[in-house]
Amino acid sequence: MNIGREYTGSEKTGKVISFAVGDQEYCVDILSVREIRGWTEATPLPGTPRWVRGVINLRGIILPVIDMRVMLRIGSERPISREVVMVVEIGEKISGLLVDKVSDIIDVEPTMVQEVPSSISGDTSEIISGLIALDGRMIGILNLDIVAEQIMETAV
Repeated sequence: MNIGREYTGSEKTGKVISFAVGDQEYCVDILSVREIRGWTEATPLPGTPRWVRGVINLRGIILPVIDMRVMLRIGSERPISREVVMVVEIGEKISGLLVDKVSDIIDVEPTMVQEVPSSISGDTSEIISGLIALDGRMIGILNLDIVAEQIMETAV
């Protein structure tokens, strides 16, 4: 299953890692997550978008850290002591996603994934490729390809 990419509905069962950003829950394909680590202060870079929190040194690799609260327009008030960086592989690039907490590993059946309603629009609507309804919760599937596109657009 290729959760977080363009969903066709014909994939097999897969696993996702869910995480919280504000009061909302999102997930990414477990295969795209390289590691989860506690937050350490990033070095800010001038001229970058607000959602680029800065860069960190991860065992010799300079890693951009994307503040998901800002990218998803959820706000910037954050509980500093609980922040987590999910190191994800997007294509051949590695980035850190700054989230409030990592919640769970979930087995996902194709029938659990629903399309995002077409009435939802806006700058962040493409970044969610689908929704998972689970135990009374709605979990947005983060489209890492769109996140990568936004990162690359700002790098040019």
